[in-house]
Amino acid sequence: MSATTQAVRVLRHDGSHQAWAQDQVISEHPVAMVFNGVSHAVMMATPSDLEDFGLGFALSEGIIQHAADCLDIEVQTHRHGIELRMQINARQQAALQAQRRNLAGRTGCGLCGIDSLDALRARHTAPLPRCATPHGPNSRPAHVLPHIVWTAFSQLDAHQALQADTGGCHAAAWASQNGQLACVREDVGRHNALDKLIGHLARTGQLSQAGVALVSSRASYELVSKCARVGIHTLAAISAPTSLAIELALESGVQLYGFCRGQTAVDYTSAPQAQPAPL
Repeated sequence: MSATTQAVRVLRHDGSHQAWAQDQVISEHPVAMVFNGVSHAVMMATPSDLEDFGLGFALSEGIIQHAADCLDIEVQTHRHGIELRMQINARQQAALQAQRRNLAGRTGCGLCGIDSLDALRARHTAPLPRCATPHGPNSRPAHVLPHIVWTAFSQLDAHQALQADTGGCHAAAWASQNGQLACVREDVGRHNALDKLIGHLARTGQLSQAGVALVSSRASYELVSKCARVGIHTLAAISAPTSLAIELALESGVQLYGFCRGQTAVDYTSAPQAQPAPL
């Protein structure tokens, strides 16, 4: 397994003073998602919790519907990168073969598998599942109050080991209904960190439980989409959401918080909203 950080020599400047020093930087490696022997996408990611990353990616991108659809995950390290070789069941493989998906990712960014504006529009207009709750798919999701979000975020720094070493990675975390952190995943890409978290929750049977996902970034369309697809009904971001993220949250039933810092937070989905304009 490749290292998650690398040591580099740097020249620090402080006013007129300068000095050589050694820094730790976050590692970034190409990680190929391979399904039943066919390369599907390449993401730039931090090489940690890779089984969680692969499973979470497959779930949040709709390649598989349930964790059990992934029959096996094998991590293969090569000279120029890493392969996550996943075996999925025949039904999901047949659906995957019907798609035209071959993406070169950039630091966890981009819209995975979207190769044109027409494809984006089709994906946006296709209905996402309404977020399920522990009480059933037709019950109303529990509303997470701001103090729960604040409690959860107050614990996050202490669990970001890679960020403390490098200052160069994002975190995605899962907190219970009382705001206690249960799991933290880190990666150079914010989408990758969330996929790792989703994979862990799926493997441990926690996706069906009530809670809130935290991200140390802005809330993008893609992050909201991933949460909606797997049934995470509350997403809280330390920074701002985008307009499309808010629209998608309203459509799919995801409760969306932004600017969660200290004792402040902005709830973007509780107040009455006008119908979002189509793409």
